[in-house]
Amino acid sequence: MYKKLKEINSRPAPFQFYTALELWANEYTSKQMLAYHLNESIDLSSRNIKFIEQSVEWIVSHFGVNTNTQIADFGCGPGLYATRLAEQGANVTGIDFSKNSLEYAKKIAAQKCLNINYVYTNYFDFETTNKFDLLTMIMCDFCVLSPEQRRIMLSKFSTLLKPNGSLLLDVYSLNSFNQKEESATYELNQLNRFWSPNDYYCFVNTFKYEAEKVTLDQYTIIEESQIRVVYNWLQYFSTESLIGEFEENGFKIEGFFSDVAGTTFDPESAEFALVAKKV
Repeated sequence: MYKKLKEINSRPAPFQFYTALELWANEYTSKQMLAYHLNESIDLSSRNIKFIEQSVEWIVSHFGVNTNTQIADFGCGPGLYATRLAEQGANVTGIDFSKNSLEYAKKIAAQKCLNINYVYTNYFDFETTNKFDLLTMIMCDFCVLSPEQRRIMLSKFSTLLKPNGSLLLDVYSLNSFNQKEESATYELNQLNRFWSPNDYYCFVNTFKYEAEKVTLDQYTIIEESQIRVVYNWLQYFSTESLIGEFEENGFKIEGFFSDVAGTTFDPESAEFALVAKKV
């Protein structure tokens, strides 16, 4: 028992393990995530509906979205942005590897008679000959990626953008990192049976990596028949670190905002957004 507890509470190296499929592709947990997405009053898997509508309104205005605009939404989930952008006339492609979320998105598109191209794949594997005016990666998805994964995605973004195309994404700031604290807890059926319909104990370890500006929420789910570990990594950024990373990968950042609704940049914000173009 002591050896197992020591293992549970051990600190892995930053981004040592990648378990996104356990969260988004597992049949049970992906349904749980979809339910969070569709809860219009909270900011968990998706932001609240009022914010999303404000965000889409700003995106349409800022990027001049019209019937000729080609948009690709990476990590589109159940299509909360894709649907609204298509309703504004844009030609939208949504990419996600949650089957449940995409099935919901396709159902809504059919109900609204919207021609949205939903692609069921890990966005690292997304390939197309199409070029886009705007690429989006919203809800701080960029932060869950390791440095190498971010390099791969920026290279893919560069390939997919038209010559004057734009990239919009948001990230967690160093202010948010500074507010995080390390902790270790365990709970029976943690998060109201989020991880399994069966009884389980969940150990939750939060680790901070000061040098890398990374945090990890590590979930060890212990059921009668199995033990699983899910790693939720988050990278935190300053404007300076993002400028450096984007310039190294062939992009120039054109502007910072406090969010993807175009709110004026506040250096004290827990999150911020950027608009970039490839050089």
